[in-house]
Amino acid sequence: MSTGPGADSAPAHNPYDKHDKHDKRDKHAKHAKRNRRGERDKRDTHGGPRRTGTFSSLKVRNYRLFFTGAIVSNTGTWMARITQDWLVLSLTGSAAAVGITTALQFLPMLLFGLYGGVLVDRYPKRNLLMLSQGALGLCGLALAVLTLSGHIQVWHVYLIAFLLGMVTVVDNPARQSFYSELVGPSEVRNAVSLNSANFQSARLVGPAVAGALIASVGSGYAFLINGLSFLAPLASLMLMRTSELHQVERAPRGKGQLREGLRYVAGRPELIWPIALVGFVGTFGFNFPIWLTAFSDDVFHAGAGTYGFLNTLMAVGSLIGALLAARRGTSRLRLLVGGAVAFGVLEIAAAFSPSFWVFALLLVPIGMFGLTVNVTANSSVQLATDPVMRGRVMSLYMMVFVGGTPVGAPLLGWITDTYGARAGFATGGAVSLAAAVVIGLVLARVGGLRLKVEMHGRHPHVRFVPRERLTTAA
Repeated sequence: MSTGPGADSAPAHNPYDKHDKHDKRDKHAKHAKRNRRGERDKRDTHGGPRRTGTFSSLKVRNYRLFFTGAIVSNTGTWMARITQDWLVLSLTGSAAAVGITTALQFLPMLLFGLYGGVLVDRYPKRNLLMLSQGALGLCGLALAVLTLSGHIQVWHVYLIAFLLGMVTVVDNPARQSFYSELVGPSEVRNAVSLNSANFQSARLVGPAVAGALIASVGSGYAFLINGLSFLAPLASLMLMRTSELHQVERAPRGKGQLREGLRYVAGRPELIWPIALVGFVGTFGFNFPIWLTAFSDDVFHAGAGTYGFLNTLMAVGSLIGALLAARRGTSRLRLLVGGAVAFGVLEIAAAFSPSFWVFALLLVPIGMFGLTVNVTANSSVQLATDPVMRGRVMSLYMMVFVGGTPVGAPLLGWITDTYGARAGFATGGAVSLAAAVVIGLVLARVGGLRLKVEMHGRHPHVRFVPRERLTTAA
């Protein structure tokens, strides 16, 4: 049987001697190549020094299709998100109502997120994504029909937000764990980062278009465009070459798979503490629909255009953070903790900013560090997880990251309504900062590190060093 180009036409005399030597050399060469590839993949999986190009995942055809479809649907999603928040505020005049809408959208993830992960580990992710993307499009079209017909009421928005949340119970873990099948383990970090850049690029366009549509023709057309935008990811999934997907082991149907996933995460500090940190940050620090609507309406006395502009500034920072993450070769936990500390500090600073432009400009680094936290945690958790468990682990990750919103959004909405937008924003930043400091110290202790403070001239220098080094110095 031919094993390479030209094998059939090669000379075949003395087959029991020379050909056998060639076979041995070929086997040794292939074995060495496999070892080198295995070592390279191992370094990639554990966050080694390998650096990739910023757009290296786009060399893969299936990922290019996925990326292109996502650009269209993400733009529609951002249009709908901004329009939904402003519609609820217009119908009720309450920031707490915006918080309730956000909470209802993420409540299903909190209640059923782990069951979604079990389904994702059990069934083909491409098929699940085709179903979920179609359902999301139908929810968008339903909201468009209600708004354009003039029959929209706030309970309609609440109901559709809850239905959207039910679909994302499967869509989120399926999408997050699908990257490894599209590009393989060596490019997962880059693929996750580029997807975040894609999402934030859409955030630059979506809010601006939504603001223009709201001001000119009303909210209904923004919802209509969002519903139709899901045709793009459906087409991209259909056009993929299934033979080029990286095959992963699927979990067989059986009892106890949910408990198995929880035990798996609980026994690994490299998983449980990053997930805990993004849980605190996501629950208390990412309530921007509440804060930005409140700042636009109550603090700066502006309209939907200003709200869209503030979201665009955050998107600029998030896009910068995503591109930096795509270029970065590692997903170190110290970067995760440092990014969360900076995120909390900047939110507190923005809460007490003296003018509109100071507040607006601080949203850029807030977006950048918020995205850094999300991408670093996401990729480090994926790379530290066995493929057969990835759906359940990522469903837990998404459950604590966005599923905590039903707790955080109404609480911070109430604080914002009662004590003002500045108090609400500062509270979210303070909780994020406290969680980052505490979990950073826990990770340092687990990793055998201790905090060391040295004076360099008049300035203190703070760093973590191994315990053994401190003992030797003493």
